[in-house]
Amino acid sequence: MIDYRSDTFTRPSPGMLQAMLQAETGDDVFGEDPSVNKLEAMMADYFGKPAALYCPSGTMSNQIAIKVHTLPGDEVVCSNLAHVYIYEGGGIAFNAGAQVHPIEGDRGMITAGQVKAAINPDDVHKARTSLVCLENTSNRGGGCCYDWDEMVTIGALCQEHNLAFHLDGARLFNALVATGQDPKAYGQLFDSISVCLNKGMGCPMGSVLLGNKEFIRTARRIRKKFGGGLRQAGYMAATGIYAMENNIQRLEEDHTHAKQIALALLEKTFVGHMLPVETNILIFEIRGEWTPQLFTEYMKQQNIAVIPISSTQVRMVVHLDITPEMVETTCNVIAEMI
Repeated sequence: MIDYRSDTFTRPSPGMLQAMLQAETGDDVFGEDPSVNKLEAMMADYFGKPAALYCPSGTMSNQIAIKVHTLPGDEVVCSNLAHVYIYEGGGIAFNAGAQVHPIEGDRGMITAGQVKAAINPDDVHKARTSLVCLENTSNRGGGCCYDWDEMVTIGALCQEHNLAFHLDGARLFNALVATGQDPKAYGQLFDSISVCLNKGMGCPMGSVLLGNKEFIRTARRIRKKFGGGLRQAGYMAATGIYAMENNIQRLEEDHTHAKQIALALLEKTFVGHMLPVETNILIFEIRGEWTPQLFTEYMKQQNIAVIPISSTQVRMVVHLDITPEMVETTCNVIAEMI
């Protein structure tokens, strides 16, 4: 099966498996797992942040960050398409006791003007606006990348209004490769960053939360309360170290493959509007006699897995397990469809 449902379907490569076998381990809850400590130091240095915390998932690292940055009854500003809002099980309300002010932006990206308009006044009748969350790349935006200057402007607005500024960087490495932006500049701009290793980076699990030392100290306590304290986590952390050393620049290949598939799809009359393909995600409309469900079923018959994400749209995500030969096969299958 050629699986485009998500970049979470990757399997560890032989080199990554070998790194797991050779991993030094200890008890991470005691702070004594050398592989976890190495990964956290590596990620903190890469993004220019003082400290980092290894977490089982991106949802957990996002939810920990939101919990640390807010008090019950506060309000979080984010896109109406943000992962923290629509794909984390209502965690902002459940875990942090906060509410959301969702903004309808462009492909999941919001502007400084929209953020400014969403900030509540200092009024006892209003929830206290305390946190702004961005997502880069935007999953529901088709893997689009934020304009750097817009993020800087939002960051300045957050400082002006004493708001915390968090980045859901589940696919941040894709954005860095696509734009050439400086990871350390991200560390300077955001108060906290969540970076997934279990997507394009190819790890079986794991996300790293970045922030200053006091933030991470508190985050470690919250991780424990969430049940996220792991013991010999070094076996998993070793996959993150391997990915950092081997899998960042190869993301360019995924982006190229996504664009090749996009060109094949755009030749077909049953493909309607497609979001601009900037990284490894394709989101496109299906129209005419085809429906997303019919398209998905037909592709499955050809041993190709895709996923319908609405009544009109299909999503395909390219990752390191997708070879050039698989892309060629996929394009040939699409070319033969009428």
